[in-house]
Amino acid sequence: MRRRSVIPLGLAALLALPLAVLPESEAEAADALVSAGKPATASSVEGSGFAPGLAVDGDRATRWASLEGVDPQWIRIDLGAGHTLSRVKLDWEAAYAKTYRVQTSADGTTWTDVYSTTTGDGAVDDLAVSGTGRYVRVYGTGRGTPYGYSLHEFEVYGSPTGTGGGGTGPGVPFGSHLKPYAAGTLKPSGAQSGIDQKVVDYYNRWKAAFVRQNCGNGWYQVISPDADHPYVAEAQGYGMVIAATMAGADPDAKKIFDGLVKWKIDHPSSINPDLLAAEQDVNCRSVNGGDGATDGDMDVAYGLLLADKQWGSTGTYNYKALALKHIAAIKKDELNATTKLLKLGDWSSSGDQYYYISRTSDWMVDHFRAFRAASGDTTWDAVRTAHQTQIANLQSGYAPSTGLLPDFVVDTNTSPKPAPGEVLEDPNDGQYWWNACRTPWRIADDAVTSGDAKSLAAARKLNGWIKSKTGGDPNKIAMGYKLNGTQISAGSEAAFFAPFAVAAMTDSGSQAWLDALWNKMVATPIETGSYFSASIQLQVMITVSGNHWVP
Repeated sequence: MRRRSVIPLGLAALLALPLAVLPESEAEAADALVSAGKPATASSVEGSGFAPGLAVDGDRATRWASLEGVDPQWIRIDLGAGHTLSRVKLDWEAAYAKTYRVQTSADGTTWTDVYSTTTGDGAVDDLAVSGTGRYVRVYGTGRGTPYGYSLHEFEVYGSPTGTGGGGTGPGVPFGSHLKPYAAGTLKPSGAQSGIDQKVVDYYNRWKAAFVRQNCGNGWYQVISPDADHPYVAEAQGYGMVIAATMAGADPDAKKIFDGLVKWKIDHPSSINPDLLAAEQDVNCRSVNGGDGATDGDMDVAYGLLLADKQWGSTGTYNYKALALKHIAAIKKDELNATTKLLKLGDWSSSGDQYYYISRTSDWMVDHFRAFRAASGDTTWDAVRTAHQTQIANLQSGYAPSTGLLPDFVVDTNTSPKPAPGEVLEDPNDGQYWWNACRTPWRIADDAVTSGDAKSLAAARKLNGWIKSKTGGDPNKIAMGYKLNGTQISAGSEAAFFAPFAVAAMTDSGSQAWLDALWNKMVATPIETGSYFSASIQLQVMITVSGNHWVP
């Protein structure tokens, strides 16, 4: 049989890896091969020397081959136990499949498609898949040649089901796309592997700029050169979510995450020790009373839940237990029990002037869903509903033409409204300013992951306005707006333009707009003096690339 030329192994492996920044050994660890040497069966064999087991022997000089000229044909691997799958790699011989499906099964009888094509062209097919099962098979229905079907290697990558990584690797490695978004969600144009790689590139620059071990003691910190103090809870929360999400792309992700966990444990809030103190000085000591800030605590708890799903909770730290304590502490001291809206921090209590003020950028709806799932506490359903109701009311009542939210909302116990002026930080506390700039990202994060109608409506209102306001040019997104859409400040800042990219994902007519926003993010150098903008853009890129998921 005439052999078809294929890409040499070394080059094929390089091209197949979306996370090319990793050395080969680390990439393999991030995305475990689970099919090597496992039992394989097939619908037919061409003859002696072409047994199905030769497709899982790791030797590309051998191959399985089916009978020639007969459709359909299949080859099946028994992984021995249920697995969560992230990738299937098929190294075809000259006799390849033009039309075929990759399928999984729990029992070897009922099959589910995780990939299908009618335009196969042979050589090497490196496929990102999402599914679970004990059995994996390639089911060919249309040959690409007059011969049969033949595979040098049939490789399946993933992890044992329910291990959360089992201590051997992440349960949801970056780039695996095991958690699909709601139907109809847009993504940037282009190959998925290239999109993922842009995120990894930006992450590596962010990590070099902001991730530190300045204080010894086994701690990691995310520095905040543009904040009031070198270390703030918001930055540590961002760092925990990012590190857990980038597992599989960064072999040091777990080490960094654990260092951030140790920092959190060793810097407790003076009011509720299960929360994180909001600010630390150059000597790594908590200052300004050592109390907690809601925004940082929300992300710390969410990051711990991600870590539990990634690595399990039987290692150095019990991530799940820490998360549940943190969630309970947020409920106790950072949630207004009357309004079910988040407070500014654990330092605000009944009777003070801040008790009925809330910051819209803290309204992380997907976090509320995760807290509900992890804790089983139905309070979080009421909390989610309360925040979604206020988003809708603020958009319709105070920004009907723009959908913009203010930095702060006052009078949450009576008639919630934008702050009338400076109530905490700035004369623009009632405008779309340096806090609320994150709300398109936070709202749309829930829209794309849950498909929730309320989140979709809010995100689409924001997207429609900003696309029209700028004429589809992301360079015209200003730094801040009044709620009626009047620009506050000129210039371009990632904290303001990046979040709109997530909102753009929710509108089927915004592909060109999304591509323009993505291209602007990719072309924007990281601002090493601003953890705020860089961290926001990185998390937006994670979502836009399809890598954000809700534990």
